[in-house]
Amino acid sequence: MITKNQQVSLNDLWESASIDDMVFYPELLIDLPDLTRRYLEHAIAPGTPLASAVRLWMHGEIKIGKKWHSFKGEEVICWNRGMIWQAKTWMQGLPIWGADRIVDGVGEMQWKILGLFPVMQASGDDLTRSGVGRVQTELVWLPSVLCSPNVLWTELGASAVQAHFTAFKEPAKFTLTVNNRGMLERVKIDRWGNPEGEAFHYVDFGGIVEESSTFGGYTIPTRLRVGWYFGSDRFESDGEFFRCTIDKAIYR
Repeated sequence: MITKNQQVSLNDLWESASIDDMVFYPELLIDLPDLTRRYLEHAIAPGTPLASAVRLWMHGEIKIGKKWHSFKGEEVICWNRGMIWQAKTWMQGLPIWGADRIVDGVGEMQWKILGLFPVMQASGDDLTRSGVGRVQTELVWLPSVLCSPNVLWTELGASAVQAHFTAFKEPAKFTLTVNNRGMLERVKIDRWGNPEGEAFHYVDFGGIVEESSTFGGYTIPTRLRVGWYFGSDRFESDGEFFRCTIDKAIYR
């Protein structure tokens, strides 16, 4: 049975994005901490329209159980509505298609072998809450949202700054590590999840930026390693589960 949420396609989500006439200028950041200004001025070129959505094409590896599997995927993040990530991977030589989504406050996951036989599906409040954390983290691909006056910033040191905001009714404490040129190096957030397979709880979640590129005036991470237990030894041993390379990005 196809739910109302699943009827919203990736194209539908993209076309629903609002278009704003506002453009980015460094003067917009005058009241922000120095490190925040350095990051945003590096991430967004002057005169770039402040986008409310990004569409990404990517490839990489995803860890399922203890094995890494290659994937190709496409994603739309629409700040007003949510996110859809659809991808194809392979297990034991068989193709698996599926999608993770959170749209209009509802999170769902569904994956099928050959596009027919379910191998993984989930929904519910915990999955939705975890999906919100994912969207919050992926604002590294939509930094225009971080220019909003509703985002409050705190410098944590010479190279780290924390953004406080609310997305889809969930508060976020989004920590960015930035080098002296303003380039993003690491991101971390408290994300609702259950990587141990037990009760859901807040877990340190984040990623390491290994490469960045520029698309349409936005300089964003294009090669990342992402996972749970970020900032601890467990990240390398059993927390990391997603490695991706962004091949193309467009903004709306």
